[in-house]
Amino acid sequence: MRRLVLFGCLLLRLMPFALADEPRDDVLMAVDHLVLAAPDLDEGIAAVEAMTGVRASYGGSHPGLGPRNAVLSLGPRVYLEIIAPDPEQSTWQSPRPFRVDEIQAPTLVTWAAKSGDVEGLVERTLPGGESLGTAQAGSRKRPDGVTLSWVLSVPTREVADGVVPFFIDWGDTPHPAASAPSGVTLIELRLVHPEPGRVRETLDILGIDAVVTHGARPALIAELMTPNGAVTLE
Repeated sequence: MRRLVLFGCLLLRLMPFALADEPRDDVLMAVDHLVLAAPDLDEGIAAVEAMTGVRASYGGSHPGLGPRNAVLSLGPRVYLEIIAPDPEQSTWQSPRPFRVDEIQAPTLVTWAAKSGDVEGLVERTLPGGESLGTAQAGSRKRPDGVTLSWVLSVPTREVADGVVPFFIDWGDTPHPAASAPSGVTLIELRLVHPEPGRVRETLDILGIDAVVTHGARPALIAELMTPNGAVTLE
């Protein structure tokens, strides 16, 4: 019995050090929304509904940028943005955001993280010469006439192929999750990249402690709890 007590005391002494070495993962606390790009918005909405059992609602168009979107709540102040080319902006010449002109099937392409200081974040130096780009204000009008406004970081190209997020600040505007269809919850977001160390370093500079696993190609894997049960979106 004495040996058992002594072993238990030793284990308790060692536990804080073991826990301190465990990697932290603040992704769920940081995420504002996931971006699912699709070649056609209705196709994207239908694919998500078939998977989750919940139909996303139309969000609106992004005038001057080329796409339009639909939204689905994933919990308080977290949502899924389904984004696709806007047919009413068919003459758009420049590449549209989130590779919507290249995507062949609905795919998670990147994610947005919450920030109250987008302007400050874009000034930070990232490994490999990558950059968050510039801080830009944007807005769109919901179908009910409410205008949503935000400031976000706009990189010239996705950082770490979209595994590193862009950042968004909604200010005083209503958060899209509040009015989006509900019933789906984000329970995990896994980050995968061929160079996990470099991605972790970048995220650390940006204030996000995250677990990044090695994979042959960059990927985002979201685990959702839905009326249809647990599903995986990637």
